[in-house]
Amino acid sequence: MVGVSRSILQRPAAVSWPLHGLRHPPEGQGDGWYLWTGDLSEAVDFFVPNHVEHVISEWPEVAPYLGLPPGWRVLLAPGYEDIWFDSALLDISDSR
Repeated sequence: MVGVSRSILQRPAAVSWPLHGLRHPPEGQGDGWYLWTGDLSEAVDFFVPNHVEHVISEWPEVAPYLGLPPGWRVLLAPGYEDIWFDSALLDISDSR
């Protein structure tokens, strides 16, 4: 399971770039990935669980990055990609 923002679920009707992604260590049924477009929110219901297959079917651009281990971030837009390691994502005491 991947945590996705509601804006991710609205594609293709409301395509919004860039797409942000980060991976925390897996927890429970979640694989640690959180994906969103637009502004990140602290709201408890900002991210909703979604099967990775559904995410890939709507956002195939993200598929090559979902194999990255915990600690990685991505920022994608048409013709642009940025991938970097962020050790702060590995701090399991950090609230999500």
